[in-house]
Amino acid sequence: MLFEVWAPNAEERVTLWLEGAEHPMERAQGRDGWWVVEAAAEDGARYGFCLDGGPVRPDPRSRRQPDGPDGPSAVFDQDRYAWRHNWPGRGLEGAVLYELHIGTYTTQGTLDAAADRLGELAELGITHVELMPLCSFPGVHGWGYDGVSPWAVHEPYGGPKALKRFVDAAHGHGLGVVLDVVHNHLGPSGNHLPAFGPYFTDTHHTPWGSAVNLDAPGSDEVRAYLLGSALAWLRDYRLDGLRLDAVHALADDRAWTFLEELSAAVDGLSGDLGRPLFLIAESDRCDPRTTTPRAQGGIGLHAQWNDDFHHALHTALTGESQGYYADFARAPMAALAKTLTRGFFHDGTYSDFRGRTHGRPVDVVNTPAHRFLGYAQTHDQIGNRALGDRLSAGLSPGLLACAAVLVLTGPYTPMLFMGEEWGASTPWQYFTDHTDPELAEAVRAGRRREFAAHGWSAEQVPDPQDPATRERSCLDRSEREREPHARLLAWYRELIAMRRALPDLSDPDLAAVKVAFDEQARWLAFRRGDLRVAVNLAKETAAIPLGGGGRIAAAWGDVVPPDEDGVLHLPAQSCAVLADS
Repeated sequence: MLFEVWAPNAEERVTLWLEGAEHPMERAQGRDGWWVVEAAAEDGARYGFCLDGGPVRPDPRSRRQPDGPDGPSAVFDQDRYAWRHNWPGRGLEGAVLYELHIGTYTTQGTLDAAADRLGELAELGITHVELMPLCSFPGVHGWGYDGVSPWAVHEPYGGPKALKRFVDAAHGHGLGVVLDVVHNHLGPSGNHLPAFGPYFTDTHHTPWGSAVNLDAPGSDEVRAYLLGSALAWLRDYRLDGLRLDAVHALADDRAWTFLEELSAAVDGLSGDLGRPLFLIAESDRCDPRTTTPRAQGGIGLHAQWNDDFHHALHTALTGESQGYYADFARAPMAALAKTLTRGFFHDGTYSDFRGRTHGRPVDVVNTPAHRFLGYAQTHDQIGNRALGDRLSAGLSPGLLACAAVLVLTGPYTPMLFMGEEWGASTPWQYFTDHTDPELAEAVRAGRRREFAAHGWSAEQVPDPQDPATRERSCLDRSEREREPHARLLAWYRELIAMRRALPDLSDPDLAAVKVAFDEQARWLAFRRGDLRVAVNLAKETAAIPLGGGGRIAAAWGDVVPPDEDGVLHLPAQSCAVLADS
């Protein structure tokens, strides 16, 4: 087989190390910086590259790291897996996503164990599972955002074969699979890329140090490296989409940006494969150009997380006002109403948190609502809290039900965070398993220092390196059968089924959404076609003037139809969906 590596940093020679034998490599003709050699190798054979007589380093494009990112790579034959299901693909329109972390979705923390639970998600009505990052990183347990091998599947999760089994099983249940990928940085430990070439540049600096080289000399090959990785996930593992972490942190001054290039490449692959593929951005820019088609001057990604909707919903539910919530907390019901109808809260408005104006207006007439993801909880919004506490730790079941109805009947593509559907009581905390003692201590101290500024003592902040922190974060499925969890789970099922059955709830016309609210009385109501949704976040009954009657299509608690004056008397901390006929 052909072994090749881009190693422009090598001055004199590159050697392939294969199962203990050394094979001198030659410079590839017409491919600057590339080295190649032919050598016989079977699936699973260990190999690596030595630059100018240096140590054996793993292949930057390694598909498997059996001993972790510091060990040798292993040959992985993509064709050895026999797919059981022909999958036509499943696009983003009409989707309900479910964010899932393999290491804590089950106590076993493996892809195979998670695959055994996929039937629960199909029965719930989920359409796509969104997996948090799977790239290889040092240690066993972590969030995955410190990955250092962008082409390889984390071996403790089961490696690449297990990912194929997981995706195949998901497709058998009718579920699409989305993978979270990180292009804006690599982890601080186990990263061997700088030895090979200019994968990073000091032209820009990021919170993680030198930026990934997307626009400096040598960036053509770096971009090709990241593009190849992204397309490989979609092609070789039959994934349906990718979630792109923190695209606002991609430092890229080129006219044809990396994100545009990636979008075009994915659209091209979709055409070649004959099935829909999509890209979902995480971005804090509040810039609708992120998802505006390339032909219309945009970047051309297919959707983006809408943190403004989350922040407005969170402040309305909890009353919290620290950090970035401050911008939304002055009038949370108004902020929630704006995000339900205008997409972003910050659309050129002043942000106290940032100390400047922020965002750009969304063209609600021409932008389909499904391009925005709406959610009440995510791994970030839970795990980046000091204790990793979910909404269920501080809210009543009624308020959790209100959050569910706003997400699942709202105009945006809904996304749930694992366990949310039954109000899981387990936290989801920040945990790491760094094998470098100095790095482990730096992370531990940094976490405590961060929250000390907000009044938390060191003893209160969970130790990321303590295995118990990860163990506390694993879901407890026995809760699903107990109250109040079972009732909340049934409510999620009902709402998702309603979203699937009623076209008004998947209508992409954002301009058609109409909202009314009372800031002081803490109620909000919105119309979607022939349906009206009302929520009462207050501790007393709210009189909501709907201006007409209608039957109760779904409700949390005992709710009667509007009176003869069209007023809905909605009990405290409850919600209802009403149909005109």
